[in-house]
Amino acid sequence: MEAVWRGLVQAFRLLFTLDPELLEIVYLTLKVCGLATVISVIIGVPLGIFLALKEFPGRRLVVSLVNTGMGLPPVVVGLWVSFLLWRSGPLGRLGLIYTPTAMVIAQAFIATPMITGLSMAAVQQLPAKLQAQIMAMGASPWQLYWTIIREARLGLLAAVIAGFGAVVSEVGAASMVGGNIMHHTRVLTTATVMEVSRGHFDLAMALGFILLGLAFSITAFLTFLQQKARGVPGNGRVK
Repeated sequence: MEAVWRGLVQAFRLLFTLDPELLEIVYLTLKVCGLATVISVIIGVPLGIFLALKEFPGRRLVVSLVNTGMGLPPVVVGLWVSFLLWRSGPLGRLGLIYTPTAMVIAQAFIATPMITGLSMAAVQQLPAKLQAQIMAMGASPWQLYWTIIREARLGLLAAVIAGFGAVVSEVGAASMVGGNIMHHTRVLTTATVMEVSRGHFDLAMALGFILLGLAFSITAFLTFLQQKARGVPGNGRVK
């Protein structure tokens, strides 16, 4: 418990003194995780809605791949992204290995299947006849999709929260494709692992507390938006 207390004290000291190194790490963490989450939402939510509403040959195979991707080990993602971006790899000429861009790519690969699968499940929870009712009222395809998004927004926001949680807590792929380079690719998760390996448990505990506080703050904001939506007319229940 003494190590926990010292870590908590050091976390507050780093925050209140605005330690430049810590601020740099926190900024990069927010930047990488934010971009990866946005990319995953842009891809995953429309894909999840499409899979929930449309029938086409091979759909079950695609859904199976998405469900498999939801449990894909991050180290496997890091391995494949490293292979693609390595200097001798297929995309090595782009020079992306050991850059924040590579970390964003890896984390987007991790979060996209999760957001896709949860978005699909959220839409499938809606009444089966809802789509036919909307189309019978003369809605255009865009109006149909917008109505579906509004009706399933609680579940869709849950998908976004889960996707962000996956990327903000990820360390394996981030280390493999980013390299944990100071002033370049070091984020809170990789910095914490490094300090543990050095035996600096106080500092590792401090970084862990800061990471938890950061994750809680953003997740709490998204949860506020989700729960606020419950009080808006048209809260997902079809009368």
